[in-house]
Amino acid sequence: MNPSTDLTLPACDTSLRFVRVLERRADGLVSFEFSIGWPELAVELMLPASAFDAFCAHNKVQLLDH
Repeated sequence: MNPSTDLTLPACDTSLRFVRVLERRADGLVSFEFSIGWPELAVELMLPASAFDAFCAHNKVQLLDH
């Protein structure tokens, strides 16, 4: 591999879990982004409010501002 094209990625601490709430819907669903290690790289998920609360507790998430 050519050293000039070798990319060095920042360290990723997979013990860090992040949640950014996007919307709390009238039907009781919570739309949110979830990421591990890097808050900039996230997946969008949707859960009922009680399942969302359990998900956050189980993953010991850090809540991010919108």
